[in-house]
Amino acid sequence: MSSPSRPPSYRAVLSHPLARRAFGAALLGRLSYGTVFLSLTLALTGTTGSYALAGGVIALFGLTNSLLSPLRAGLIDRYGPRRALPPMTALYALLLICLAVLTWRPGTSGWLLTALAIAAGGCAPPLGPVMRTLWSDLLPDRQLLQRAYTLDTVAEELLFITGPLLAGLLAALATPAAGVILSAALITIGTFALVSSPAIRAAQSLRADTASVVAPYEGPGADPAPTSPRRPWMRVSGALLLPVATSAAVGLCLGALSLLMVVFAERHHQTTAVAWVEAALSAGSAVAGLTYGAVSWRVSGRVRLPVLAAGLGLALAAAGASPNLYALVAMTCVVGLFVAPALTTAYLLADEFAKPENRTQAGAWVNTAFNTGASMGTAAIGLLVDGLSLSLCFVLAATPALLSALMAVGRPGRPATPLLRPPANRQS
Repeated sequence: MSSPSRPPSYRAVLSHPLARRAFGAALLGRLSYGTVFLSLTLALTGTTGSYALAGGVIALFGLTNSLLSPLRAGLIDRYGPRRALPPMTALYALLLICLAVLTWRPGTSGWLLTALAIAAGGCAPPLGPVMRTLWSDLLPDRQLLQRAYTLDTVAEELLFITGPLLAGLLAALATPAAGVILSAALITIGTFALVSSPAIRAAQSLRADTASVVAPYEGPGADPAPTSPRRPWMRVSGALLLPVATSAAVGLCLGALSLLMVVFAERHHQTTAVAWVEAALSAGSAVAGLTYGAVSWRVSGRVRLPVLAAGLGLALAAAGASPNLYALVAMTCVVGLFVAPALTTAYLLADEFAKPENRTQAGAWVNTAFNTGASMGTAAIGLLVDGLSLSLCFVLAATPALLSALMAVGRPGRPATPLLRPPANRQS
């Protein structure tokens, strides 16, 4: 129960009778993405004996997964998660099992492994965007939705910390291929638990009710105007450009930082300590994300997002002046303070300004922009780090976030009309 004088808490989000089970199922399925990359990398390296080939296959797997995510999300928007997710998941899990079997022993053709990895990446179910759309359907109160998105973002970040640890443990105790099989099992169990949850049925009912509320009506006896057929691919334009572009900029910055922290640690002869830098980034992001989500902001997300991007860029540029690893740990923690809040705000804006029939795909575009930006940031800074000073590389890594903030301020665009929603249920 929330009241105007006391904003809803994270407990109110988790106490929702329908969302709790769906959130747990989605997290279980999404843990698969935390385990699959390391497991598949180790399995491919073991069977081919080539780091270059394994790296190339993983890059293609990740690229296909990321770039086609909006298309798969569009199919979910069109046909609903109960019809679209099961076949995607079944095919994805089957391909992972094939990869696990073929990498159990050495000698498999690299071309066959590459083809299977590309196919698997192309049909990976986008559980993150689906869960965020589900949050939006079940929690029409925008303050409560902000807390749900924050919780979702922080939990997803923690999955990508625990997932590789679990994959590494399986590789040490058994074989890397076992981690690939575990990834297939996690995504299958999580997805089918999600689509069978009462939350999916309730969300579809609420969506139908909302559509009838916002449908145009021309007078007594008039029929609603026909709706245009939903397409599985949407263009990113208008107000959606801000969250998508900012998410890409944040991804570019963090992708570059992931390599720069390794180079910094190596040049200070403390390579193993890079784990502390990564932990500081995650800790700062988690703490700031939960704090940010608990605040009832009076300033709109369109204003907050460029400010958060600018803060991230300035902190990243300043990190390049760190005299030692201890200072880098502290500065990286400061960078992390802006990560989860920026991503949460981007997801909220994408949901707010997307058309009702494209909300899952809008969230997928934000996710795709971030993942693609992270890959490009790592690759781009890798071409520069040997020829430029490390401090200058940190400044260049910060440039995308600063430019995205400047572009948002310089070109605010026309105000967007948010999605109409039913009255908030204050008892949820």
